Amino acid sequence: MQKIKSLMARQGLKSPQESMADLSPVENLRIPSKEELRELREQPIDPQAEQEIIESIEEVYFSNDSFDMVQHELEKLPAELNLQELEEYRDKLKRQQAAVSKKVADLILEKQPAYVKELERVTALQTNLQLAAVICTNARRQLSVAKEGFTEASLGLLANQRRRQLLTGLLKSLRTIKTLQRTDVRLSEMLEEEDYPGAIQLCLECQKAASTFKHYSCISELNSKLQDTLEQIEEQLDVALSKTCKHFDVSHYTKVQLAYTLLGKTQTAMDQLHMHFTQAIHNTVFQVVLGYVELCAGNADTKFQKMQYRDLCTHITLDSYIPCLTDLCKALWEVMLSYHRTMQWHEEHDKQETTPIPDDTAAAESDELVVDRSYVKKKLEHGLTRIWQDVQLKVKAYILGTDMSNFKYDDFIVVLDVISRLMQVGEEFCGSKSEVLQESIKRQSVNYFKNYHRARLEELRMFLENETWELCPVKSNFNIAQLHEFKFMGQCRSPSVSPSRQAVSSTSPAQEELSLFKQYLQDGNPFEMHAEHKEEETEDVLASNGYESDELEKSVYQDYDSDSDVPEELKQDYVDEQTGDVPHKSASRETIRSKKKSDYNLNKTNAPIITNTTLNVIRLVGKYMQMMNILKPIAFDVIHCVSQLFDYYLYAVYTFFGRNDMYESSGLGLISSRLRTTLNRIQESLIDMEAVGENAGVHGPAEDRKEKVPSPHLSQLVVLTNSGTLYGLAQRVVATESLVFLAEQFESLQSHLDTMMPAAKKPFLQQFYSQTVSTASELRKPIYWIVAAKAIDYEQMLLLMAGVKWDIREIMSQHNVYVDVLLKEFEQFNKRLGDVSRHVRIPLPVSNVLWEHCIRLANRTLVEGYANVKKCSNEGRALMQLDFQQFLMKLEKLTDLRPIPDKEFVETYIKAYYLTENDMEQFIKNHREYSMKQLANLVNVCLGSHINKKARQKLLAAIDDIDRPKR
Repeated sequence: MQKIKSLMARQGLKSPQESMADLSPVENLRIPSKEELRELREQPIDPQAEQEIIESIEEVYFSNDSFDMVQHELEKLPAELNLQELEEYRDKLKRQQAAVSKKVADLILEKQPAYVKELERVTALQTNLQLAAVICTNARRQLSVAKEGFTEASLGLLANQRRRQLLTGLLKSLRTIKTLQRTDVRLSEMLEEEDYPGAIQLCLECQKAASTFKHYSCISELNSKLQDTLEQIEEQLDVALSKTCKHFDVSHYTKVQLAYTLLGKTQTAMDQLHMHFTQAIHNTVFQVVLGYVELCAGNADTKFQKMQYRDLCTHITLDSYIPCLTDLCKALWEVMLSYHRTMQWHEEHDKQETTPIPDDTAAAESDELVVDRSYVKKKLEHGLTRIWQDVQLKVKAYILGTDMSNFKYDDFIVVLDVISRLMQVGEEFCGSKSEVLQESIKRQSVNYFKNYHRARLEELRMFLENETWELCPVKSNFNIAQLHEFKFMGQCRSPSVSPSRQAVSSTSPAQEELSLFKQYLQDGNPFEMHAEHKEEETEDVLASNGYESDELEKSVYQDYDSDSDVPEELKQDYVDEQTGDVPHKSASRETIRSKKKSDYNLNKTNAPIITNTTLNVIRLVGKYMQMMNILKPIAFDVIHCVSQLFDYYLYAVYTFFGRNDMYESSGLGLISSRLRTTLNRIQESLIDMEAVGENAGVHGPAEDRKEKVPSPHLSQLVVLTNSGTLYGLAQRVVATESLVFLAEQFESLQSHLDTMMPAAKKPFLQQFYSQTVSTASELRKPIYWIVAAKAIDYEQMLLLMAGVKWDIREIMSQHNVYVDVLLKEFEQFNKRLGDVSRHVRIPLPVSNVLWEHCIRLANRTLVEGYANVKKCSNEGRALMQLDFQQFLMKLEKLTDLRPIPDKEFVETYIKAYYLTENDMEQFIKNHREYSMKQLANLVNVCLGSHINKKARQKLLAAIDDIDRPKR
């Protein structure tokens, strides 16, 4: 108990009694004694009255502890004191005090048990505190012992260990800082080695480490230095990226892409790459063209470096144009190949990378990677068209920078070939149809072709005017495919493929299926093919002397005149077999003899009849088709020019050998309306008549005249008036049959031309073939008619017939002399045909036309002779029939032509002598092929003695009515 009290004393605690004694006078309300309390309890006080007394106490008494009630009451005293009032006021205060005291006493009594109980708890707490003080004292004593014996030594060790660890970390940090300070040397080495991923990785790690040690003052400078180094790496990386545009290297590009991936700039790298490709195209073409311009300019002071590319292209010379174009395309190919390989790299790279997704972080990174890949893929695909467009524009500027109208044909074909190959590259590169290139090369081609065609037409006119129409000896198996100009047709390729590639595909069919990018992926260049395949092969189309076997030639000449006993069957067999096939070398002597009469061909084979000019025209057609084959857009212009070549050749042959007004008016329909229309069309559209003095009064527009060619003139070396040569029959045959051969070659080319022709222009081609090419063989009639008309003396026959007496009274058994004279003329004609055929083969259609014309003219001369008869008896008519039958019998031995032309024309006329008046009227109406003179002779001579004058006038009037529409 004493310990608790002492503890309370240290804490300033007092007992309840002491606490009460310490109350201030104000607070020390007197506690009523027990007697007073008892008295108070004994006094019956009304609680309500007591409450009213307490409430009557001034509030100031309850205000605060420092209230001085004595001072307050004294201040309230009035100036003049009244004892009675004072006593009353004193009694009031006593009552109030008594009420308060009683109230306090009641409250004390009410709280007495709680007070006792709380006092007991305080006493217990005092005891516990004294015990705790003892425990603490013991603990402090023992702690002091432990401190002296253990803690001070152990904690010293721990402190030293902690200090050691801190110093070790500091040393490591210092070493790291030292390494960071020396990193720039290693970074420079890695950049020289082009190890961009390693350099970036190292730089990023250094930056990360620098951020860890940023609390060191020396690190802030290092951090900025690393940032500068990283920017320098990016610049070098950009330079390395630009190098891939011309020479793609897989390992190099892989490093660059990995480096950009580490930087997190994959999309930026792709944007930069496309910019570099655009720049590479511009720089490449500029340097190539600049090199050739400076080389050709020599020491000129012109500053070509400062010129625009378009202007620079105009300074390319004609000699350097093709080499420069080839090098230009080679360089552009390298750029496009690099782009192609770049796309290939990304495709393979995307296939190889399969990223697992183990957690959310990896999933986020994977999503970012997918976005990057998608961006790269779209950018690369879009770049294809953009890069090809740049290539087209650069090549277009080069193409249009030079006037190609004066190029040689072979050089221009090489240009077309190169551009065609470039367009093929474009189609494989991005599926483009290369409209820009097509339009530019079309402009140049049309310009070039117009000039070229104009020159070729003039050249053809010169050839025709100097042509002597001698046979050009070619082999019997001659075919246009054997000519260089038609080699491209035998390659079986699409027209869009260039000839150089065609040559490659013909030698290596396995490679034809491969695209250019696959063929030349690792090595080579598609534009190097021209030099390799430009060697020309020798053409083997000419025969040595026109005969391929001297023995056969001799046998033909020996047997020519000894064939009178040739069986008719052999002749007929030969006629049936005229299909143009080449006979075998072992042809029998009988077969050769049987050929004599129907085909005046002394050569072993039916070799084509052509001239040097024909061959030249065929070669020109081949060149035109080759150009058209490479460049489809000008196909119609080319085919139109091809048709003009044929038109001009046909017109020349006609004007040289077929134009003769004397014989055109014969009424035999030698020139069909279709041929006449064709000739008029050619003359109007192609022939410049003003140049030869015709139509001098008509002046067409200058442009129209520029497209026309003067009419050609036959060479003075060609003589068509010599009867010994059948009026130039050999030249006529060569000219006409060469035209027919040319038409046959055009027919063989129709399907190929049709595939080249635009659909909208195909009717022109069909019209050209139906109205022009097919009329070539029709020229035989007017051309050979002139020979037939002059070869036999029909006027002499008319004179001989005029001397025959036809009003005889007895039947004659001997024919008249004029028949023998006429047959002798035919025999002479046959012999001269044989002489001509020794130099030029006369094909069966030609001999048939010649014989047909001669026989027709002879028969019409007979009718004309009979129509000149003034008097004729029935016996005279019988003599006419005898003469004609004799003529037919002998004629059939001279020719194999069946049936004899116009045989009915003569027979019908002779039989008309026997007609009655009514039959004659019907005869006149039905047979309008006879002239008015011939019909009038029938009426006057045959019916003159049998009918009256009125009937004769009626028949003559009918004849006049028939003839009137003809006038």
